[in-house]
Amino acid sequence: MFGGPPQRSVDPEGRRRRRRIGWIVTAIVLVVLLAVPSGYVWWALTAPVSAPLVETHEPPVTVPAAAAVALPSTGASAIAVAGGDEYLGAEASGIWATSGTSEPQSIASITKLITALVILERHPLAGAADPGPTITFSKADHDLYDQYYVRGATIAAMPTGSSMSLHDALATMLIPSASNYAEAVSTWAFGSQGAFRGAAQRWLAANGLTGTTIVEPTGLDARNTSTPADLIALGKLAAANPVIASIVATRSLALPGPGAMQNTNDLLGSNGITGLKTGNLGEGTYNLLFTASVPVGTAQPLSVTGVVLGGFTRANVDHDVMTLIDSIRAGFHEVPLAKRDQPVGTITTRWGASAQIVVSDYATIFTWSDTPIAVEMTTTTPKTYTDGEEVGSITWTAGPNTVTVPIEIDGAIVPPTDSWRLTHPGELGGE
Repeated sequence: MFGGPPQRSVDPEGRRRRRRIGWIVTAIVLVVLLAVPSGYVWWALTAPVSAPLVETHEPPVTVPAAAAVALPSTGASAIAVAGGDEYLGAEASGIWATSGTSEPQSIASITKLITALVILERHPLAGAADPGPTITFSKADHDLYDQYYVRGATIAAMPTGSSMSLHDALATMLIPSASNYAEAVSTWAFGSQGAFRGAAQRWLAANGLTGTTIVEPTGLDARNTSTPADLIALGKLAAANPVIASIVATRSLALPGPGAMQNTNDLLGSNGITGLKTGNLGEGTYNLLFTASVPVGTAQPLSVTGVVLGGFTRANVDHDVMTLIDSIRAGFHEVPLAKRDQPVGTITTRWGASAQIVVSDYATIFTWSDTPIAVEMTTTTPKTYTDGEEVGSITWTAGPNTVTVPIEIDGAIVPPTDSWRLTHPGELGGE
């Protein structure tokens, strides 16, 4: 008899255990399959991105051409400028610029400034309004009128027995340049012309005017000579004397005896001219020693002392002086530095957002001639990257002046979009 195949015993508990394991594995697989994309999305949307790239550049500055100080092309000249050392240099208040020869030349009636200063050293006045002692003119003084008349000199009436204050006598000597008054008053002051010459020589030596020679008080003698440098020093001495400064700034005067008088310096009041003295011995010898107060944009006007010697005519000298002062004034200027909203940098990102860095306001700087202009830019890291955020400043320096203007963001940096994050995993995770 054939029997069938052997029978296996069934373990229901094992079967159930295997089913549970299968379900668990399946669940784990499903969780992993679902969690991986969800985790990526979370990471992509929250991962840091690289900071925007900030690039800046200093704005270019065009420095003007050097100022051309228009010194006369003929004769000789010198000029000193006080009150502008921080722009022109400390040497400007000494002798700033010269042209022509530095040798002594005839100074003509500029001599009368020296005569007046020497007289005032012997007979000082208390101030510009002090009349001083009274001078009574003799017959010898009166005769000087005719003596100087035949020499073609400028003269003023001086009747015998008439009297005048020292102040008014000096004014008559300086304003219309009356030569008879120069001799009469200097003789009154020192007793004789010899004594005056000795006093004048001592005064010149005491004031360091070693390049100046004075042989008589009027300037009619061509041997009265001086150098441009000495005359600049003389101009400063005269301007510092309140009596002289007041007289030489007077355009016209009327006095009993001399009558109405006009200042020979017809530039007074023009272009800031405040004094001092003309002089000439004829064609080709016209001179002017002058002072001027010249506004140029600085806190105080410049104080200019200058001299022109050997001009062909009075008109030539006047033109040269006016042109010279104009050229100094023109050398001071406001130099443009930057315009409002002028770009000086960019901000860019990996996700395509961008903005500019711009100057927040118009900027200029006041300076002289072609003074170098230094530029310095400082920047800070933006905090919000929003329009108008200040991110530094630009500072310009020229001579004594400094100008600082903020720089700011023009535009705004927007964050990257979700789609860019999800599609640029290689750009994520930056610092």
